[in-house]
Amino acid sequence: MLGLSKSPERRPAIVTRCFALALCVVLATPASAQTTGTTARMACADAMALVKRQGAILLDTGNQTFQRFVRDRSFCELSEIADLRFMPTRDNPECPIGYRCREPGYGDWDWQ
Repeated sequence: MLGLSKSPERRPAIVTRCFALALCVVLATPASAQTTGTTARMACADAMALVKRQGAILLDTGNQTFQRFVRDRSFCELSEIADLRFMPTRDNPECPIGYRCREPGYGDWDWQ
């Protein structure tokens, strides 16, 4: 058969190589959420501009705690909603940095 048949002992090696190649592709592409500095050290306008420019970003919110902020709902999963988030920045204790994606709860629906 033109030497195209694969022996059973070679199949795991092929699967491993395909998995490694897929992993390399994923790691080589730019991340949809990048991480950068602490919100408390940024000016409010700078933090808002950063989220708007990146679309989705992980920000350090203090004590090595990170939160994902998005520009709009298009960066959320189909089943998620976007809530406006306020975080302390260098010049504003309640800066509207961006949105947080979350699954809606029972109280989020208008049942009337």
